[in-house]
Amino acid sequence: MAAAFRLAGFECWDVTMTDLAKGSIGLERFRGVAFVGGFSYADTLGSAKGWAATARYQPTVAAQLKSFYERDDTFSLGVCNGCQLLHRLQWVPFGPGAVPESDAPRLAHNESARFESRFINLRVEESNCMWFKGMTGSVLGMWSAHGEGRFEFPEASLRQRVEGEGLVAVRFVDDNGCKTEAYPFNPNGTASGIAGLTTANGRHLALMPHPERSVLKWQLPWMPDAWDRAGPQAAPWLQMFINARAFCDN
Repeated sequence: MAAAFRLAGFECWDVTMTDLAKGSIGLERFRGVAFVGGFSYADTLGSAKGWAATARYQPTVAAQLKSFYERDDTFSLGVCNGCQLLHRLQWVPFGPGAVPESDAPRLAHNESARFESRFINLRVEESNCMWFKGMTGSVLGMWSAHGEGRFEFPEASLRQRVEGEGLVAVRFVDDNGCKTEAYPFNPNGTASGIAGLTTANGRHLALMPHPERSVLKWQLPWMPDAWDRAGPQAAPWLQMFINARAFCDN
Protein backbone atom coordinates (compact mmCIF):
# COMPACT_ATOMS: atom_id res chain seq x y z
CA MET A 1 0.00 0.00 0.00
CA ALA A 2 2.82 2.39 0.88
CA ALA A 3 4.55 1.58 -2.43
CA ALA A 4 1.39 2.39 -4.41
CA PHE A 5 1.08 5.78 -2.73
CA ARG A 6 4.79 6.49 -3.13
CA LEU A 7 4.53 5.80 -6.87
CA ALA A 8 1.93 8.60 -7.02
CA GLY A 9 4.24 11.01 -5.21
CA PHE A 10 3.05 10.75 -1.62
CA GLU A 11 5.16 10.67 1.53
CA CYS A 12 3.94 7.66 3.49
CA TRP A 13 3.96 7.05 7.23
CA ASP A 14 3.15 3.89 9.17
CA VAL A 15 0.89 4.89 12.06
CA THR A 16 -0.40 2.18 14.36
CA MET A 17 -3.43 2.27 16.64
CA THR A 18 -0.98 2.14 19.56
CA ASP A 19 0.77 5.27 18.24
CA LEU A 20 -2.54 7.12 18.23
CA ALA A 21 -3.59 5.76 21.63
CA LYS A 22 -0.31 6.87 23.24
CA GLY A 23 -0.55 10.30 21.61
CA SER A 24 2.92 9.91 20.11
CA ILE A 25 1.56 11.11 16.77
CA GLY A 26 -1.68 12.70 15.60
CA LEU A 27 -3.64 12.73 12.33
CA GLU A 28 -3.80 16.53 12.08
CA ARG A 29 -0.61 16.56 9.95
CA PHE A 30 -2.01 14.11 7.36
CA ARG A 31 -4.32 14.55 4.38
CA GLY A 32 -5.08 10.87 3.79
CA VAL A 33 -5.41 7.64 5.73
CA ALA A 34 -5.26 4.16 4.20
CA PHE A 35 -6.68 1.36 6.33
CA VAL A 36 -4.91 -1.72 5.01
CA GLY A 37 -5.85 -5.37 4.71
CA GLY A 38 -4.32 -8.12 6.79
CA PHE A 39 -6.50 -9.85 9.40
CA SER A 40 -6.42 -7.43 12.35
CA TYR A 41 -6.72 -9.26 15.69
CA ALA A 42 -6.40 -12.40 13.52
CA ASP A 43 -10.07 -11.65 12.72
CA THR A 44 -11.02 -14.08 15.48
CA LEU A 45 -13.79 -11.68 16.45
CA GLY A 46 -15.03 -11.50 12.85
CA SER A 47 -14.95 -8.76 10.20
CA ALA A 48 -12.77 -6.05 11.83
CA LYS A 49 -14.68 -6.07 15.15
CA GLY A 50 -11.52 -5.94 17.26
CA TRP A 51 -10.01 -3.10 15.22
CA ALA A 52 -13.29 -1.17 15.31
CA ALA A 53 -13.54 -1.56 19.09
CA THR A 54 -10.19 0.19 19.55
CA ALA A 55 -11.13 2.87 17.03
CA ARG A 56 -14.43 3.55 18.75
CA TYR A 57 -13.78 3.11 22.46
CA GLN A 58 -10.17 4.15 23.04
CA PRO A 59 -10.78 7.87 23.74
CA THR A 60 -7.66 9.31 22.11
CA VAL A 61 -8.00 7.18 18.99
CA ALA A 62 -11.72 7.91 18.66
CA ALA A 63 -11.13 11.67 18.98
CA GLN A 64 -8.34 11.60 16.37
CA LEU A 65 -10.42 9.68 13.85
CA LYS A 66 -13.50 11.84 14.42
CA SER A 67 -11.53 15.05 13.88
CA PHE A 68 -9.86 13.66 10.76
CA TYR A 69 -13.14 12.52 9.19
CA GLU A 70 -14.87 15.85 9.85
CA ARG A 71 -12.22 17.88 8.03
CA ASP A 72 -13.10 18.83 4.45
CA ASP A 73 -9.57 18.39 3.06
CA THR A 74 -9.04 14.70 3.93
CA PHE A 75 -9.52 11.37 2.19
CA SER A 76 -9.51 7.74 3.25
CA LEU A 77 -9.17 4.34 1.62
CA GLY A 78 -10.18 1.07 3.26
CA VAL A 79 -9.16 -2.17 1.55
CA CYS A 80 -10.17 -5.70 2.60
CA ASN A 81 -9.90 -5.69 6.42
CA GLY A 82 -9.79 -1.89 6.16
CA CYS A 83 -13.01 -1.98 4.13
CA GLN A 84 -14.62 -3.94 6.95
CA LEU A 85 -13.38 -1.36 9.45
CA LEU A 86 -14.78 1.63 7.54
CA HIS A 87 -18.18 -0.02 7.51
CA ARG A 88 -17.99 -0.84 11.21
CA LEU A 89 -17.20 2.83 11.86
CA GLN A 90 -19.88 3.91 9.34
CA TRP A 91 -17.37 6.15 7.56
CA VAL A 92 -18.79 4.71 4.32
CA PRO A 93 -21.23 5.13 2.67
CA PHE A 94 -23.49 7.47 4.68
CA GLY A 95 -21.26 8.75 7.48
CA PRO A 96 -21.13 8.05 11.23
CA GLY A 97 -24.56 8.00 12.87
CA ALA A 98 -26.42 8.69 9.63
CA VAL A 99 -28.38 5.45 9.94
CA PRO A 100 -28.92 3.10 12.91
CA GLU A 101 -25.95 0.79 13.37
CA SER A 102 -28.20 -2.27 13.18
CA ASP A 103 -29.35 -1.18 9.70
CA ALA A 104 -26.00 -0.07 8.26
CA PRO A 105 -24.30 -2.03 5.45
CA ARG A 106 -21.72 -4.53 6.71
CA LEU A 107 -19.50 -7.37 5.53
CA ALA A 108 -20.34 -11.04 6.01
CA HIS A 109 -18.75 -14.40 5.18
CA ASN A 110 -18.35 -15.34 1.52
CA GLU A 111 -21.16 -17.55 0.26
CA SER A 112 -18.55 -20.19 -0.57
CA ALA A 113 -17.63 -20.27 3.16
CA ARG A 114 -13.99 -20.17 2.06
CA PHE A 115 -11.18 -17.67 1.78
CA GLU A 116 -11.12 -16.67 -1.90
CA SER A 117 -7.93 -15.44 -3.58
CA ARG A 118 -8.67 -14.64 -7.22
CA PHE A 119 -7.87 -12.24 -10.04
CA ILE A 120 -11.32 -10.84 -10.81
CA ASN A 121 -12.81 -8.21 -13.11
CA LEU A 122 -14.18 -4.94 -11.76
CA ARG A 123 -16.21 -2.27 -13.53
CA VAL A 124 -15.86 1.31 -12.35
CA GLU A 125 -19.33 2.76 -11.88
CA GLU A 126 -20.48 6.34 -12.31
CA SER A 127 -20.09 8.11 -8.98
CA ASN A 128 -18.64 11.20 -7.36
CA CYS A 129 -15.67 9.17 -6.09
CA MET A 130 -12.50 11.20 -6.57
CA TRP A 131 -10.46 7.99 -6.54
CA PHE A 132 -11.96 6.97 -9.89
CA LYS A 133 -12.05 10.32 -11.66
CA GLY A 134 -11.78 9.72 -15.41
CA MET A 135 -12.11 5.95 -15.00
CA THR A 136 -15.90 5.48 -15.23
CA GLY A 137 -16.85 2.49 -17.36
CA SER A 138 -13.41 0.86 -17.20
CA VAL A 139 -13.41 -2.95 -16.83
CA LEU A 140 -10.10 -4.08 -15.36
CA GLY A 141 -8.60 -7.01 -13.51
CA MET A 142 -7.68 -6.70 -9.83
CA TRP A 143 -6.49 -9.07 -7.12
CA SER A 144 -9.06 -10.09 -4.54
CA ALA A 145 -8.31 -12.05 -1.36
CA HIS A 146 -10.81 -12.27 1.49
CA GLY A 147 -13.03 -14.56 3.52
CA GLU A 148 -15.62 -12.00 4.67
CA GLY A 149 -16.36 -9.75 1.71
CA ARG A 150 -20.09 -10.11 1.04
CA PHE A 151 -21.93 -6.83 1.50
CA GLU A 152 -25.06 -7.24 3.60
CA PHE A 153 -27.87 -4.72 3.85
CA PRO A 154 -29.96 -5.53 6.95
CA GLU A 155 -32.29 -2.69 5.94
CA ALA A 156 -33.21 -3.45 2.32
CA SER A 157 -34.06 0.17 1.52
CA LEU A 158 -30.43 1.14 2.10
CA ARG A 159 -29.30 -1.03 -0.79
CA GLN A 160 -31.75 0.83 -3.01
CA ARG A 161 -30.38 4.07 -1.59
CA VAL A 162 -26.72 3.32 -2.38
CA GLU A 163 -27.74 2.31 -5.90
CA GLY A 164 -29.91 5.38 -6.42
CA GLU A 165 -27.48 7.89 -4.94
CA GLY A 166 -24.48 6.64 -6.93
CA LEU A 167 -22.57 5.34 -3.90
CA VAL A 168 -21.56 2.04 -5.55
CA ALA A 169 -18.03 2.74 -6.77
CA VAL A 170 -17.08 -0.62 -8.32
CA ARG A 171 -18.79 -3.93 -9.12
CA PHE A 172 -17.71 -7.46 -9.85
CA VAL A 173 -18.43 -8.25 -13.51
CA ASP A 174 -18.29 -11.29 -15.77
CA ASP A 175 -16.27 -11.72 -18.97
CA ASN A 176 -18.81 -9.60 -20.83
CA GLY A 177 -18.46 -6.70 -18.41
CA CYS A 178 -21.91 -7.25 -16.87
CA LYS A 179 -22.46 -7.06 -13.13
CA THR A 180 -22.77 -10.52 -11.68
CA GLU A 181 -23.56 -12.55 -8.59
CA ALA A 182 -22.22 -15.74 -10.22
CA TYR A 183 -19.24 -17.51 -8.70
CA PRO A 184 -16.30 -17.28 -9.32
CA PHE A 185 -16.65 -13.96 -11.16
CA ASN A 186 -18.15 -12.63 -7.94
CA PRO A 187 -15.99 -14.32 -5.28
CA ASN A 188 -18.21 -13.60 -2.29
CA GLY A 189 -21.78 -13.57 -3.58
CA THR A 190 -22.59 -9.91 -2.90
CA ALA A 191 -25.92 -8.86 -4.38
CA SER A 192 -25.69 -6.85 -7.60
CA GLY A 193 -21.94 -7.44 -7.72
CA ILE A 194 -21.15 -4.63 -5.26
CA ALA A 195 -17.42 -4.63 -4.55
CA GLY A 196 -16.92 -1.16 -3.08
CA LEU A 197 -18.87 1.81 -1.72
CA THR A 198 -18.03 5.50 -1.53
CA THR A 199 -19.38 8.54 0.26
CA ALA A 200 -21.49 11.16 -1.48
CA ASN A 201 -18.60 13.64 -1.36
CA GLY A 202 -16.38 11.07 -3.08
CA ARG A 203 -13.46 11.39 -0.63
CA HIS A 204 -13.86 8.14 1.29
CA LEU A 205 -13.78 4.73 -0.38
CA ALA A 206 -14.05 1.18 0.97
CA LEU A 207 -13.56 -1.80 -1.35
CA MET A 208 -12.80 -5.47 -0.82
CA PRO A 209 -10.35 -6.24 -3.69
CA HIS A 210 -6.77 -4.95 -3.55
CA PRO A 211 -5.88 -2.08 -5.93
CA GLU A 212 -2.49 -1.71 -4.24
CA ARG A 213 -1.60 -5.23 -5.40
CA SER A 214 -2.52 -4.36 -8.98
CA VAL A 215 -0.72 -1.11 -9.81
CA LEU A 216 2.17 -2.54 -11.85
CA LYS A 217 2.00 -4.77 -14.90
CA TRP A 218 4.21 -7.49 -13.42
CA GLN A 219 1.65 -7.92 -10.62
CA LEU A 220 -1.07 -8.91 -13.09
CA PRO A 221 -1.45 -12.57 -14.11
CA TRP A 222 -3.17 -11.53 -17.33
CA MET A 223 -3.37 -8.43 -19.51
CA PRO A 224 -4.64 -7.72 -23.04
CA ASP A 225 -2.22 -8.50 -25.86
CA ALA A 226 -2.52 -4.88 -26.99
CA TRP A 227 -0.77 -3.64 -23.85
CA ASP A 228 2.90 -2.83 -24.28
CA ARG A 229 4.62 -5.28 -21.93
CA ALA A 230 8.05 -3.76 -22.51
CA GLY A 231 6.96 -0.16 -22.06
CA PRO A 232 6.05 1.78 -18.90
CA GLN A 233 5.20 -0.64 -16.10
CA ALA A 234 2.31 1.25 -14.51
CA ALA A 235 -0.99 -0.64 -14.62
CA PRO A 236 -4.31 1.25 -14.86
CA TRP A 237 -5.16 0.95 -11.14
CA LEU A 238 -2.27 3.28 -10.32
CA GLN A 239 -4.55 6.04 -11.59
CA MET A 240 -6.53 5.75 -8.34
CA PHE A 241 -3.53 6.88 -6.34
CA ILE A 242 -2.61 9.55 -8.89
CA ASN A 243 -6.16 10.90 -8.53
CA ALA A 244 -5.70 11.11 -4.76
CA ARG A 245 -2.49 13.06 -5.29
CA ALA A 246 -4.30 15.41 -7.67
CA PHE A 247 -7.01 15.92 -5.05
CA CYS A 248 -4.35 17.03 -2.56
CA ASP A 249 -2.59 19.27 -5.07
CA ASN A 250 -5.85 20.98 -5.96
